[in-house]
Amino acid sequence: MIRALGLAAALLGIPACASAQPNLILTEAGVDAFERAETLPPLIQHAHDAAVRRVETSIGAGLIVPEPTDPGGGYSHERHKENYKIIHDAGLLFAITGDRRYLEHAEAYLLAYADMYGDLPLHPERRNQAPGRLFWQSLNEAVWLVYSIQGYDAIRSALSDESRVRIEADLLRPMAEFLSTESPQTFQRIHNHGTWAAAAVGMTGYALDDPALVERALLGLDLDGRAGFLAQLDQLFSPDGYYTEGPYYQRYALMPFVLFGQAVHNNEPERGIFEHRDGILLEAILATIQQSYGGRFFPINDAIREKGLDTIEVVYGVAAAYALTGDTGLLSIAQRQGATVLTGDGLVVATDLDAGAATPFDFDTRLLRDGPDGDQGGLAILRMGEGELAQTVVAKHTGQGMGHGHFDKLSLILYDGGHEILTDYGAARFLNVPSKDGGRYLPENSSWARQTIAHNTVVLDEVSHHDGDWRRGQASWPTVSLFEQLDGVNVVSASIADAYPDTTLTRTTFQISVADRARPFVVDIFDVDAPTASQIDFPIYFAGQLTDFDARFERFTGQQTALGTANGYQHLWVEARADVASGQARFTWLTENRFYTYHARVSEAVEARIVRTGANDPDFNLRTQQGILLRVPGARQARFISVIEPHGLYDPASEVTVASESGIADIRTFESETATIIQIEFRTGQRVSVGLSHDLQDGVHTINADGHRYEWTGAYNIFRE
Repeated sequence: MIRALGLAAALLGIPACASAQPNLILTEAGVDAFERAETLPPLIQHAHDAAVRRVETSIGAGLIVPEPTDPGGGYSHERHKENYKIIHDAGLLFAITGDRRYLEHAEAYLLAYADMYGDLPLHPERRNQAPGRLFWQSLNEAVWLVYSIQGYDAIRSALSDESRVRIEADLLRPMAEFLSTESPQTFQRIHNHGTWAAAAVGMTGYALDDPALVERALLGLDLDGRAGFLAQLDQLFSPDGYYTEGPYYQRYALMPFVLFGQAVHNNEPERGIFEHRDGILLEAILATIQQSYGGRFFPINDAIREKGLDTIEVVYGVAAAYALTGDTGLLSIAQRQGATVLTGDGLVVATDLDAGAATPFDFDTRLLRDGPDGDQGGLAILRMGEGELAQTVVAKHTGQGMGHGHFDKLSLILYDGGHEILTDYGAARFLNVPSKDGGRYLPENSSWARQTIAHNTVVLDEVSHHDGDWRRGQASWPTVSLFEQLDGVNVVSASIADAYPDTTLTRTTFQISVADRARPFVVDIFDVDAPTASQIDFPIYFAGQLTDFDARFERFTGQQTALGTANGYQHLWVEARADVASGQARFTWLTENRFYTYHARVSEAVEARIVRTGANDPDFNLRTQQGILLRVPGARQARFISVIEPHGLYDPASEVTVASESGIADIRTFESETATIIQIEFRTGQRVSVGLSHDLQDGVHTINADGHRYEWTGAYNIFRE
């Protein structure tokens, strides 16, 4: 079926290059595997056909290389993006099929860019980002080269000397220099932009048989290892594979890490790149997959909520990880993706998937520690139930996440039944939508999405954590003092002492299953200990429609005002308000076909508010998001106990509603000098009590509660009565 490139070159009388090629991601061995395949299994056939459609359409249209003028999402921006995919696909198709038309088309595009690139000034739409020439930021320039160099690598040995010299001298080397020596502020940066630049330069080095470029990419401009690809592997990932900017940027950075890692492995296996830091590259791929629910990434930090496991970066990651491990759970991820890459690794994935080798991927409960040494907090993922849609609690107890981090220490997300129940806003951005500020992060990303009030965590005196200064936040992180998974119980507890001066915030979250209840429920305890009396706000944002509540609200149906004037408060309309002297309130909402009741027990009298985004939003940039806000007007200490209970069924097709009311009859608390009992009584008569020691103290704790004696040793215990 397939002609190997070396044979094609010999038949055509084209001089070969010194190094064996292709040698980046598609290798000679990969080309041989395609040649041996009598038929292609469906997944790789799909990748092949998609590449053919793209390149054949482009051949029919002819070369389109516009002058760079537009920001992200604009015509020239999108055209240059499409062109690097055409160069990539045409090169790989030539290597796999030997069809000279693909060689000529990739060559023609590369020569057209060689004619253009040397005369390009910095992009006219550059703003605060490090500018490129083809694109408004150099990041996109690096992505262009990462793709295009693979296409060039696949055709290099079949090119004439004249074309090879022109492309390398006028395009590839100048671009590699622009991204490295001419952009040191990006290339030397420990950040995803620096990762893309290093990968682009290093892969170019391998394709051009230039060890100096490879060393520069691996070790930084000074060749001292303080920057470059290896330093980024060492500093951007924790030992558990967690990327400090969060899963959205982990997904984005994964591609250059995986691609350059594979290029190093394929060209210099003696470097042991996949063994570096106990296999951190593989850990990073697997951790990326774990940070998802229902195929979508957890939307923490500056995340575009729609991104998920089907993105091309994870497609590459799955192929690479399967080649390394043979873990058949990865095949089920490839099956979900419905795609693989046009490489030897992709062919193996498609072949084994077609043979029925896939098994379910093990989405599990785990703590992904943050920081290079794993000592800067962590992301706790609590899962309970069967399959990938098991109820999942995400407790964000990580570090700041650099400039893409949000001011939301100790925040929480809840998924259940395939849906996000307690929500995180993610980023205020319409990616590559020119009418929305050119697709950039919107002003509301700073004024709302990053602010603490936009998240499910506490705010003191209407001021965001670390006063909204990410550099201050970067020097701080929570301490995760408890993380356990036991039969029927998951628990995590963390605290931070400097989100506000001299103030300790502590959050302990339990996920608990009960034998005769269909779904687990969540018990969440949030403690605030401040040096002086403060206004303490605790928002909970939910997805769904309110169906019931027990507070007597005054509703502002005719005229509404914003909750505040700054730090995100200016973007929240107050829709209703109630005084809750007892500190106890109950709210029920319907999400798709299931009801959820939020039971609140606060140690102080509270003011409850129903809030919704949209205030002070003249350009309609904010998505609609509804929430419940509990406010303690003034206290030094406060405890917010929340019980979140899934229940019931709503079937509009059958017009059937079951158990729309909460199954919890009462929630009571009892205190001793060393511990607390939270007693949850169900309408069935069953009782579950959570014993939690103060400050997670060890030792023996005893509480007499309404005729019941509770005794346990250690930080906590669950009593099922």
